[in-house]
Amino acid sequence: MVERPADSSDGQGFRLGFGAIASLAGGGLLLIFILQNTQDVRLDFLSWHFTWPLWVLVIVSAALGAVLWLGLGVLRRHRRRKERRQERRS
Repeated sequence: MVERPADSSDGQGFRLGFGAIASLAGGGLLLIFILQNTQDVRLDFLSWHFTWPLWVLVIVSAALGAVLWLGLGVLRRHRRRKERRQERRS
């Protein structure tokens, strides 16, 4: 978030950056989604059976997907760094 004090020399005052605006918009859309999807759904996975609200299921699925995506990115960066180190040594 980019903040500028009201008495800054460029005269623009308080401003939000694109990331902050996107985060606020995403949070608003998420809130609307949660309010509209409160019904319970039955989940069956292997021998487990349980009931969750639909919005919880979607958020948990998205969070697990994000963790997996970030984990794969970390592994990829680590592999590239190792390759660069080996190239510099040879």
